Amino acid sequence: MGLYLLDYGAGNVQSLANSLISLGYTFEWIKDTSDFAKATSLIFPGVGAFETAISHLASRGLLQPLREYILSGKPYFGICIGMQVLFEASAEASSPGLGVIPCPIQKFDDEDKSVPHMGWNTADLVNVTSSSSNEDTEGVDASSYYYFVHSFCAKYNPDLHPDAMRWVHSTTQYGQEIFVSSVRRGNVFATQFHPEKSGKAGLALLEEWLRKPESAHTYAPSAPLVARAPKPKHNLTKRIVACMDVRANDQGDLVVTKGDQYDVREKTTAAETAGAVRNLGKPVSLAARYYQAGADELCLLNITSFRHSPLQDQPMLAVVRAAAECVFVPLTIGGGIKDSVDPDGTKRSALEVAGAYFRAGADKVSIGSEAVYAVERFRETGRTDRTGAIESIAEVYGKQAVVVSIDPRRVYVDPGTYDGPYKAELVHGQADGAEHERGKAWWYQCTVSGGRESRPLSAVQLARGVEQLGAGEILVNSIDRDGTGLGFDLALVNLIKKSVKIPVVASSGAGAAAHFVDVFNGTEVEAALAAGIFHREEVGIAEVKQQMKAAGINVRDSA
Repeated sequence: MGLYLLDYGAGNVQSLANSLISLGYTFEWIKDTSDFAKATSLIFPGVGAFETAISHLASRGLLQPLREYILSGKPYFGICIGMQVLFEASAEASSPGLGVIPCPIQKFDDEDKSVPHMGWNTADLVNVTSSSSNEDTEGVDASSYYYFVHSFCAKYNPDLHPDAMRWVHSTTQYGQEIFVSSVRRGNVFATQFHPEKSGKAGLALLEEWLRKPESAHTYAPSAPLVARAPKPKHNLTKRIVACMDVRANDQGDLVVTKGDQYDVREKTTAAETAGAVRNLGKPVSLAARYYQAGADELCLLNITSFRHSPLQDQPMLAVVRAAAECVFVPLTIGGGIKDSVDPDGTKRSALEVAGAYFRAGADKVSIGSEAVYAVERFRETGRTDRTGAIESIAEVYGKQAVVVSIDPRRVYVDPGTYDGPYKAELVHGQADGAEHERGKAWWYQCTVSGGRESRPLSAVQLARGVEQLGAGEILVNSIDRDGTGLGFDLALVNLIKKSVKIPVVASSGAGAAAHFVDVFNGTEVEAALAAGIFHREEVGIAEVKQQMKAAGINVRDSA
């Protein structure tokens, strides 16, 4: 077959290419308009913002040829933005879509849930019965979980948009909203979820579409209009994230390390002098191991590089590329995502740095200290010029691509006399809580530079500020709990979760599988992250998920 991939110029399209290569398929990239005529099958793995996708396609002269290709009757497979551009318009953009499907893309309601919709959810088939074969489903399995990450969707409404709903192949529920998770009609098949990031289930779906003769993708019938009443609870799972702190050791090799209170060197003598950098494994091999073990996401944090030239830090870019070739779940990269200047005077924007990592295979970037400074400026001036790291990356790639990692520590105050600016944010130790917390009160102060410097900003102020600036997810670390194995700081996690309407990931302190159950039962957090206990194999990801499942927490079973 003449299989072509369309790259509109932004976002992580390399992951789909890696998936196809792993399945043994060859393909070409659409390089100019003449390639559309050569293509006998086309996949458009769009990642990012609707406006960016449409404007990039138009500026490169690819928009009209794409429309003509779809209308030609040749097989088309769209992913995420590759599905959304089929619709007539989006609330995310001023530019119209292709108008193939006559209804608009709308924003999720955030009244009863976090937005973006981020994580693993199911797809309920509309136009086939439970006894139908894969020939009828295009490989969509109603019993499998697929990875979603989006703030905008096509809402399923047969009464309002009957013609458009004739395209619907499957729906998904998030909160109490039901939206279109895949479409299939004639030569068109498209998914809102990312099969290339959906582990074994996603690879099986891609394989199903690819193995069929091209003629089988040209005659899908219209779907029936069916009633879809929301279920009491959606199927979005809680996510387990494996994190790897990556740095160069004294020999210059990149290793995964972990420290207590950010100290990553071994203690070598009774006087506890610093030894070699703690080496817990190679980043790519560990990433592959965690993927096979069933991690829902992976996070690579570069904790020492990017000192002067982030785009010349080729070893870390190489790590991301290599990891993306064997890991088919979402990958976050952090460390140095900021404006910088090369030694030769060349200026590099945070957007440029993030773009390099997206092109290498990352799905999200994590921003730390720079987010604190950005919120301080925002609070001081009350405005933003949209050029900061969070705003600029979110505008091009979508807010779902921007994670802000916060590192707060407790500041204890007199619970009876404190009347300072953080009075409304005070946390009080419970009478039945940890003994060292009883009768005490504290607020959480932000830090930068890996916890080495405190800033006059609270964790709540930071969380609300980055949400306003455009972050799509917050990773909550706890300096006080890091490396202790005492469990997540539930008070901190609850405080942040109740302050924002975007997804939150709990981090720091996990020492047992039961601690994951505690954080999901004790807070509304969407995900929980651990590092050292996984690296040292003190706790396995499968063990964590088994205990979560036994506790009635919705979880994805395997990779």
